[in-house]
Amino acid sequence: MNIGIPTLQERLNSPDAEVRRLAVIDLPYSDEDDIELLLLPCLQDADANVRLEAVRALEGFEDQTTVTALAQMLLDKSPVVQEAAGLVLAELKESESAPPLIPLLTHADPTVRALALQAVRALRVPEAYAPALGQLKDPSPAVRREAVGVLGYLKRPEAVGELAEVAAHDPDGEVRRIAVGALGYTNEVSVLPSLMRALNDSVWMVREEAAATIGKLGMAQATDELVKAMQDDYWQVRVKAARALGVMKALPALPALVEAMTDTVSNLRKEAAIALGEIGDKRAIPALEKALEDNDPDVRKLSRLALTNITLKHS
Repeated sequence: MNIGIPTLQERLNSPDAEVRRLAVIDLPYSDEDDIELLLLPCLQDADANVRLEAVRALEGFEDQTTVTALAQMLLDKSPVVQEAAGLVLAELKESESAPPLIPLLTHADPTVRALALQAVRALRVPEAYAPALGQLKDPSPAVRREAVGVLGYLKRPEAVGELAEVAAHDPDGEVRRIAVGALGYTNEVSVLPSLMRALNDSVWMVREEAAATIGKLGMAQATDELVKAMQDDYWQVRVKAARALGVMKALPALPALVEAMTDTVSNLRKEAAIALGEIGDKRAIPALEKALEDNDPDVRKLSRLALTNITLKHS
């Protein structure tokens, strides 16, 4: 049974903060048509928990009034409320929602800058380009991470050089990783040195991202480095390297991929089987036939498919 709105209005005005908080939670399930109008004042409640629930309840509303109010919640004195507002704003779908957020991209508080960048990323508005580009040198790693994300979504050719520099030299590993992934939108060979450097990064997640990006771009010039990556200490890197080598049908990788068919990590054996099938060289047949007895059913299945591909290629 829906909750009557008069009762809710009384609870929303209760002197007890917990009563107000629960009323805000109940409000979206009431029979009131103007839920939004009742929620907006709750964003100014003296209690942070009430404000938090009001922010959460406003998710999905994209009218200018609500977006403007939620954007101001990025300035809230409670970090929990700030973060919740950032998450809600990050779900915005319409580019028309961006204007209240643009001024916050250069706010004095790094938390606000980072959350605002996060919110505009998927909106892909051109107004975010210049602020995001400027934030690549921000002292805060969190801001730089979000700035790189914005530039990756915008896919502007003129940002490629800056992103390549960040991918190679930013002091924060996560910033480097995001920048490496962001380079996946370009086919410019000029990014290859940065991606090759990333394949040897001290942080394994950066190496993994580099292998994936090189495979996505089909940069055969990196084949030798990818083959070396097949010996990486982290299996996640080896998996992405195997996938990239298969996508590029890299024949020089055949010995490394055959060796990977006996790796202890089943995910790598699967990727190696797929890659060997894509390359289609007969020399892979013995390893693939042996894998038909693998204890992982997916490895067996993928090995059969690879053998079929090789047979068809040479028939």
